[in-house]
Amino acid sequence: MTESSAEILIGWREWLCLPDLGIDAIKAKVDTGARTSCLHAFQMETYEHQGQDRVRFWIHPFQYDEQQVVECDWPVHDRRRITDSGGHAEERVIIETDLLIAGGRRPIEVSLTSRDTMRFRMLLGRTAMAGCVVRPRTSFLLGGNAKSAKP
Repeated sequence: MTESSAEILIGWREWLCLPDLGIDAIKAKVDTGARTSCLHAFQMETYEHQGQDRVRFWIHPFQYDEQQVVECDWPVHDRRRITDSGGHAEERVIIETDLLIAGGRRPIEVSLTSRDTMRFRMLLGRTAMAGCVVRPRTSFLLGGNAKSAKP
């Protein structure tokens, strides 16, 4: 198989950026088995404002660091029943936001749920990986950040 020059090479885990949400760096597990991307939200509240459904949520973008908190307020894109890898289904709020990857921006759908017990605050699902090639033996092909030394 040959790879085109337009494809983005990514590892099984990457540092990503969700600029519209104010998240400059979040370590994500690249998950080709997940359709929709998922983002950690440790607190969430939905409400209506001027006829639009919105969600306010809070994120600890770095595992094991509860001091850094990002508060987000965003329009609700959808609500879906999502089944996790353990077979547990729950209705989740879905937002649509931009992902900054390899210098380009692309809109992606992201479900919100608590990921406190998970190693990664974000999963990058396969619908957000259009144009990407996953190299499963590698990590952080897009670069790291100051937090990349953390487990």
